[in-house]
Amino acid sequence: MKHTLRTRAGAPWLRRRSRRAALAAAVVLASGIAACDPGEILLVEDPDIINPADVQSPAGANAVRLGALARLIAATSGGTAGGDNIFLLGGMFADEWINGDSFIYRWEIDQRTMTSDNSFLSGTNRSLHRARVGAAQAAELMAEYNSTAPGWQAAEMHFVQAYTVNILAEHFCSGLVFSEVVDGQVQLGSPETTAAAFERALAHANAGLAVATGAPAADSARVRHALQVVRGRILLNLNRPADAAAAVAGVPTAFAYQTRHSATTESNYIWLRNIQERRYSVGNNEGGNGLNFATANDPRLPVTASGVRDDQGTPMHRQGLWPARETSVTIVGGVEARLIEAEAQLRAGGAAAALLTLNATRRAFFTAAQLPDLTLATTEAGRVDQLFRERAFWLFGRGHRTGDLRRLIRQYGRSPNTVFPTGTWHKNGSQYGPDVTMPNPSAELNNPNVQQLCIDRNA
Repeated sequence: MKHTLRTRAGAPWLRRRSRRAALAAAVVLASGIAACDPGEILLVEDPDIINPADVQSPAGANAVRLGALARLIAATSGGTAGGDNIFLLGGMFADEWINGDSFIYRWEIDQRTMTSDNSFLSGTNRSLHRARVGAAQAAELMAEYNSTAPGWQAAEMHFVQAYTVNILAEHFCSGLVFSEVVDGQVQLGSPETTAAAFERALAHANAGLAVATGAPAADSARVRHALQVVRGRILLNLNRPADAAAAVAGVPTAFAYQTRHSATTESNYIWLRNIQERRYSVGNNEGGNGLNFATANDPRLPVTASGVRDDQGTPMHRQGLWPARETSVTIVGGVEARLIEAEAQLRAGGAAAALLTLNATRRAFFTAAQLPDLTLATTEAGRVDQLFRERAFWLFGRGHRTGDLRRLIRQYGRSPNTVFPTGTWHKNGSQYGPDVTMPNPSAELNNPNVQQLCIDRNA
């Protein structure tokens, strides 16, 4: 079953209100400009500024809710003019994507040599926090002005917060800052460790599950399943695999919580940057440790080799999962639930059970001729490799890979240079750097609670 976020990029009622106000102002100005007090021109309402009073109503609270969902889309599979999203940047930092253009800040990310003033990273970080804060504001407004709304709407705002906090903690260094807006006032946060950030995300998921009820039943189920899966993902990050498996129990394998895209609202930026602009090419054995995404001939990731990248110097590989500007993206799904269960089985010593789960997931979508059954790897390390390869191909391009590589270091004891791309970088003969996390943006130093951008840069 597929459930799609049907939001527009922004709050339409606010745009209509602004257009009507602007039209009325233009008529008045044209008809009576000679009689006006010249000082009145300074009192014209800026249509881009929304006063708190404008959203203090059921309709206003709902508009902020829809705006938070639109911001989630922009931060994950969408984007902004000149910017990218966490799915693209995280995948390029790992081994899913390889750089195909001449932007130095993208080079830094691909090469694992990132600086805190990297504009792509700071823009993506900001967009995730905007979605998070927008969801928190929506939950506050709904509780005060729209308390009769179905519970799943507030639960979905907790989902947005759990999802964004978790994915920030998966990608950025320890020392994350979560500032808030409470009763219209900014409350500056203080640096938190990665583990504390995951606990924060878990609290949001728990709060959402407590209220994910109401009609229509399909919507409450959609939000509940999404919260279950993100809760399982967080618990894996906290190294609690048995709890993670329990969290996702009952989520249908076919479940898909999707973002929606169109030419008039929010384009699918994975399509844009890869297929149209050729700035990102599907990775292939990058830096020795990378997986063969481009040449594996795996039906879960159709890839076409065609032409050259934007830099005009290297071969281009285009993914086929999202072939159009309007293609929806599953950001949370039932396949992830099965992968979480398989990892818990493997960690508990049930290698055969984990293999059965992985193969049953294959059979749910492909025939044996299309995607043959796996056979059990002969060593523990080989079975871990097998599991994480399954995760890599099932979840390609949706913000999991950097977190998975960090977990291989943090939870499975692997060396960073056996996990991340290493050796000679593909662009100019220089070497890959040591980064295993993204630095928090330098703008955080404007917060007096922040004395250093990272507590550490460890996985």
